[in-house]
Amino acid sequence: MGYGSYSASDWTKLKSSRQLTKDKNVQEVFTQRSCDPKFDPKYIGTRECFDSEDHPNTTPIVVGLDVTASMGYLAVEVATGAINELITKLYSTGAVEDPSLMCAAYGDFRDRSPLQVTQFESDIRIAQQLLDIYFENGGYGEVVPTCLWEFLAHHTNIDAVNKRKEKGFVFTIGDSAKIREEYVNETIARVIGDHTLYVSREAVLNKVQETFNVFHIMIDGDNAKNRKLLPGHVIVIGRDDIGKIPEVIISTIQLQKGKKLDEVLEQWEELDRPMLRAALSQISLQESGLSL
Repeated sequence: MGYGSYSASDWTKLKSSRQLTKDKNVQEVFTQRSCDPKFDPKYIGTRECFDSEDHPNTTPIVVGLDVTASMGYLAVEVATGAINELITKLYSTGAVEDPSLMCAAYGDFRDRSPLQVTQFESDIRIAQQLLDIYFENGGYGEVVPTCLWEFLAHHTNIDAVNKRKEKGFVFTIGDSAKIREEYVNETIARVIGDHTLYVSREAVLNKVQETFNVFHIMIDGDNAKNRKLLPGHVIVIGRDDIGKIPEVIISTIQLQKGKKLDEVLEQWEELDRPMLRAALSQISLQESGLSL
């Protein structure tokens, strides 16, 4: 997937046709009342991110949203504005060549649909598929981005990885809910159908980190266990700052690719720089290329 180009006019048409406004509640924005099988990982063999004539050097970027009940405001923010801002600013900043985005939704381990994944796309289908995700609105306190990590590690076929030995990027976004650490194998088997021999969630993370740079953004609260799981790759921001998630994501990618913090901050509005500096100062970076 990943043909075509993103345009402002396509976003305007989609926003009008879906009547997207930030004053709508999550059930009005996300109208699906069950998981579409095309997004259910149990029925997906592989998600592909291939180069094309339009996009010869694709960079896979995955944005995973917590879709438990407490995070409805985040989903509305992303669907009605932030996803468009992210895509347009990825192009305007030149942060990566040929960005190709997948959206994902992860919930609580006891949800009916704890994980949904869209295709990798480079045009308006990014936003269209995001809007077709089922917002389950459940939640018992233990979320499973681990299932997304497992899916990306074993159910993707990516030219950036295979041809250029370049890692993709994963950003999961939620609150301070605990990333589930018990019964990792059983949860993955139920959600995806994979029968693995992982001994811990750290093992799942280590596997996906072979091909993706993994970051976790927590909103309006911290969680020491999540930080310990992802040292240097957790970013905590306030709820009032969620409109700046596109800048946080793009800046993190640029830092990972070798830019200096001051250089990254200069591209953003001066009033936003203190908040962004505080967010970005929480991360430490690793080698972004694959080991040969």
